[in-house]
Amino acid sequence: MAQPNGITPSKTYGVTGAISLQPATKPEQQLTVSLMEELKRRNIFESPEEARAREIVLGRLDVLVKQFVINVSISLGMSEAVARDSGGKIFTFGSYRLGVHGPGADIDTLCVVPRHITREHFFEVLPTMLNDRPEVTELATVPEAFVPIIKLKFSSIEVDLLFARLALPSIPDSLELIDDALLKNLDDRCVRSLGGSRVTDEILRLVPDVTVFRDSLRAIKLWAKSRAVYSNVMGFCGGVAWAMCVARVCQLYPNKPAGTIVNRFFAVLSQWNWPSPVLLKPIGPAPPGDQRRIWNPKIYPQDRGHRMPIITPAYPCMCSTHNITKSTAQIMMTEFKRGLAVTDEIATGTKPWAALFDKHDFFTRYRYYLQITASSPNAEIQLKWAGTVEARLRQLVMKVEEVDTVDLAHPFIKGFERESYYLTSDEVRVIQVGGVPPDVKGRTRADIEGKEGAGTVYTSSFFIGLLVQPKPAGHTGPRKLDISYPVGEFTRMVKQWEGYAEDSMGIIVRYIKGAQLPDYVFDGEQRPSASVPSSKAFKRTKTGKAKQATAGIGSIPGQTNPRSGDLAGTTPTGQPSHSQQHEGLPRQQETQQQERPTIVKKPRPSGAANQDSVDRNHTAITPPLSEMKLANQEAGSSSSNHDQELSNGQHDSSPKLTNVFASVQA
Repeated sequence: MAQPNGITPSKTYGVTGAISLQPATKPEQQLTVSLMEELKRRNIFESPEEARAREIVLGRLDVLVKQFVINVSISLGMSEAVARDSGGKIFTFGSYRLGVHGPGADIDTLCVVPRHITREHFFEVLPTMLNDRPEVTELATVPEAFVPIIKLKFSSIEVDLLFARLALPSIPDSLELIDDALLKNLDDRCVRSLGGSRVTDEILRLVPDVTVFRDSLRAIKLWAKSRAVYSNVMGFCGGVAWAMCVARVCQLYPNKPAGTIVNRFFAVLSQWNWPSPVLLKPIGPAPPGDQRRIWNPKIYPQDRGHRMPIITPAYPCMCSTHNITKSTAQIMMTEFKRGLAVTDEIATGTKPWAALFDKHDFFTRYRYYLQITASSPNAEIQLKWAGTVEARLRQLVMKVEEVDTVDLAHPFIKGFERESYYLTSDEVRVIQVGGVPPDVKGRTRADIEGKEGAGTVYTSSFFIGLLVQPKPAGHTGPRKLDISYPVGEFTRMVKQWEGYAEDSMGIIVRYIKGAQLPDYVFDGEQRPSASVPSSKAFKRTKTGKAKQATAGIGSIPGQTNPRSGDLAGTTPTGQPSHSQQHEGLPRQQETQQQERPTIVKKPRPSGAANQDSVDRNHTAITPPLSEMKLANQEAGSSSSNHDQELSNGQHDSSPKLTNVFASVQA
């Protein structure tokens, strides 16, 4: 008997047969009804009016792209008739193409043009045409990106526009991108741009029932965002990877409704034999005449290092989850097991669907955190600088998780952007390390206009939760948590970015307790009691320059060269119990041995005790020195030269901007 969408019991989807071909039962159907009711309550579906507005925007954009091709073709000497026949077409991909976008979501689009239109035309001619339209605002071009892009708002709807030119004389409206032969003779950037549309189209083609797939994926996306495991750049699965996982489960249970698919999603992934790959179809050979690299762990050592490979179904097949680290893999496996336990209870009626989407507890889960703050005095500079730091943050996670005393390094999935207005140099210092001085909290741009020494600092703060190993049985006294090496390597790496400018970009990493997390990470919710960062957290050195009471990685205005180990090399005391440290985060055996950096641990300077007594009450920015032992300090250094040593180390990480920090330097 035929099933929905033409399914028959004998049909096979994916690389294996189905686990179950049983049709949906009445309880499963009711479970799906209650799931959809919960999703609607959470307002994840756009209104019919918004859907129509998106269609209008895409239609106008398609007309504009065709006119763009005509204009460029005529400028190249073609007749008007030939220019009009050259065509051009807009394709969509991502969540919009998959049909799982929500209210206010952007539209991922692809501009496909014939061979005589170049990328230079796309970035020089099309932006001018777009800016001439009154509906277009906030247009920005990023031609140097890994996937070159134009970002804009069209009738208040955000649009990301990619570019690809095919080796064809014209692009008809009937063109589809599924044919692998279209990739022949294309450069890598065009292939990457085409990949988004080709992958999403292939996913939709490979699922048994598109409606079930979409409803299930909406639920999984909501779950992943609620549980803070939705971010490719931070080492978790991104939107495409989650879509492929849901699609694979749909293949294994082709006749089941969305409520059951969600439960089976957690069952399948929590028991998956990683690093066996998730595949929606067999990886085929390259088309004749095209030998691009395809994911193959038998040939490429880098591919063998992928911990949770989820492989794209369109040629050239690639791993969409190469960013996953040892820690993020462990975190996702824990969330899969939690999801299975919760959905099992939902199926028995003991819990509602809302329980699956409970908010994460990242900012209360750990006792210790790293806060990484990128800063600059200019919004445009900050956008690029913060993006660079974010893209490299995974490297810091990988280095920190290899430190002997760290069980897990858990990155949060997004950064926190702030625009702060300062009046004094002390306020600048607190802002630059990610703090919010009380006087700055409600200040507006109008409050600083015309005031001498005032200005703006843009900051982006990222957070990594640290799970520290419990004390071994019989161990007494404090232990060192020395992460000066990985933090120093990270700061050096981000400053090697070709766009880095020392006079306009700052990077500071600080080690804090959970009680010292800034209020803004809690989104207005109740938080543990914490000290409020203030200018009192700073004191003067013998040279007259301000320094942080307990020094941090990077620097603040007025510190020319802070040491790499001053913040990172610490000895937390009063460790939580083993159960507190490991709650919900079971250890897993590594599948591969990675190169372990040498962590340098040097004796505490002889003058440290005296420094401790001075800084004991300065707890606003980092833990007091009474709870930390500074690592990587030179043995035998005296208290008299300790301040100078903090100021004259090897890592200089804060901007020295004349317009922003002149008063500090003075």
